[in-house]
Amino acid sequence: MSGIRRRKFLTSGGVGLAAASMSSSSADAQPATHKLLDISEYEPKSMLHVKETLVERARYPVIDVHTHLSFSKKSTNGVSLSEERNYPGTPQEVLQVMDRKNLRAMVNLTGGYGKGLEDAIARYDKTFPGRFYTFTEPWYSRFLESNYPSFQAGAIEDAHRAGAKGLKILKTLGLYLRENITSGKLVTVDDPRFDPMWDACGQLNMPVAIHVSDPVAFFTPTDRFNERFEEINNHPDWSFYGKEFPSNAQILEARNRVKARHQKTQFLTLHVGNFAEDLENGSGNLDRFPNMSVEIAARIGELGRQPRAARKFFERYQDRILFGTDAVPHGDELPQQVFNDKLYEIYFRFLETDDEYFDYAPARVPPQGRWRIYGIQLPDAILRKVYHENAARLLGIAAKS
Repeated sequence: MSGIRRRKFLTSGGVGLAAASMSSSSADAQPATHKLLDISEYEPKSMLHVKETLVERARYPVIDVHTHLSFSKKSTNGVSLSEERNYPGTPQEVLQVMDRKNLRAMVNLTGGYGKGLEDAIARYDKTFPGRFYTFTEPWYSRFLESNYPSFQAGAIEDAHRAGAKGLKILKTLGLYLRENITSGKLVTVDDPRFDPMWDACGQLNMPVAIHVSDPVAFFTPTDRFNERFEEINNHPDWSFYGKEFPSNAQILEARNRVKARHQKTQFLTLHVGNFAEDLENGSGNLDRFPNMSVEIAARIGELGRQPRAARKFFERYQDRILFGTDAVPHGDELPQQVFNDKLYEIYFRFLETDDEYFDYAPARVPPQGRWRIYGIQLPDAILRKVYHENAARLLGIAAKS
């Protein structure tokens, strides 16, 4: 059939024959079914064939600077009100994982204060010297006392004498602590009543591990546009969206004013500076504040989906990035930070390999957002710094290779 005759066929009877054929086929076919699926039941299996590297043990000794081995026995509206501590695991079971994974030491950030702090230090640091280091926390239950600023500075000195290695600031300050402790107006991160506390830490060379904000998605509406919808929907109390709370930017600006006022105090800004979604922001702060360092706990899900930018970030700030996980023994309800072998293997895989498209948490469904991550394959010199050298320097302990 010539080209001209073929075109005539398609524009006349030929189209009708094709349409008739399609109509006949449609009549015989079963009606299509539109299946509804609850997103919580969706567990897609990747069809990609990519390299999978199991890193059972870190290439170099590790200091995990962000773990939680104890908690206050009593908290109200996000504020710790008790000296007594709860312990989610025993030192012996924690040590078993540490030895398998090449963890030289772990830092228990939530050691508390007063008698509870002394108990946590006795249970971990003194019983297993060199394997555990404990941080203290502010004594918020005495916040209404007229001499609180000087009292809290004195409590830092007491904690230092008891063996505490640093101070931990939870997001209690900025998002939970209020003028009447659990009610009233929110107390800002840069409230001058805490200035003597920051100064005391600087004078005693006690680093401040500070966490005052959360993923930026927690400050936006929990709607269909929120990439962490499932996470916030499962934990609605994690949302800080609305007039009751400051914005993420306002919290970070207040935190930065504290760093600027207390330049002799070292601030370990947790969770990649509380803004892992914007590494340019983190870079700007690190350039501005020489008394600032960061760690990576519970943020490899953010770093690993921007692997090229993340690798450049590690290369540029290799002396100021520390290893952390936010691990909690038996914290199974939070798979991105549950303390077990698998959690550490994922972190090691992210840092040591160039593997592609793998899970950032040991979970059936990605717990923070529906994405996967890529390894950044750091060179040995940077790995040693991130795994333990930077932490050893900050904590004032001997480094081991």
